[in-house]
This record gives sequence, structure tokens and C-alpha cells, in this order.
Amino acid sequence: MANSVVHFEVTGQDLEKLEGFYRDLFDWNVQDVPEMNYAMVEKEGDGIAGGIGRSPDGGPGHVTFYVGVDELQPVLDRAEQLGGKTVMPPMDLPQVSIALFADPEGHVIGLAKSN
Repeated sequence: MANSVVHFEVTGQDLEKLEGFYRDLFDWNVQDVPEMNYAMVEKEGDGIAGGIGRSPDGGPGHVTFYVGVDELQPVLDRAEQLGGKTVMPPMDLPQVSIALFADPEGHVIGLAKSN
């Protein structure tokens, strides 16, 4: 089962590496748009579509999004297996538990689990 996000865009220096990382981590259906140095992520479940692209001007890129997951720790573990790094371990808040990890290029991504 794929995990959904509310909104996102990821840009970075290595489009293929980023595309493979997110596809393998969250089971997203990613379609290349080679003429744009971009890949479209199809809308699944309650989420929305998004994109992964090469950084304009070759800069380090950016990303900001939270992905809804059933359990935080297994996703953090899988992210590390795929070359990511845990930035903040699971933390319980009143209505949600969250965690942060960095992808292989250092972009920080949030995970959210409803309590």
C-alpha cells in the first residue's frame, strides 16, 4: 500500500537517485518527463500528485513535505537501508506522532502517523 502526502516538490542534483529512492521507499508510481528533467508522482489514495525534479541552476535543491504512514519506525529503518538518515526519531504529539529523516541528498522529510 502506497503512502500519501498532502503536497510536495523535491528538487536535487541527482534526479535518478532521488526518483529511485522515493519510488522504493513509499511504493510511488513515478513517470519520467525527460524533456523537463522531472518526474511526476501520480495521485494515490487521499494524497495529491507531485513532482521530483533536477535543481534549477544545479543548486542543492529543496523539499518540504509530510508523508502519512501507519508506523513511523519501520519507515525510518527502510529509509536508512536505502541511503537516508534519521534526523528526528518518533515523537508523540497530542493528535499525531511525527519523525524526520533525510534522503540521500540531505533533504529533510517528515513522517506523520495519526494517533
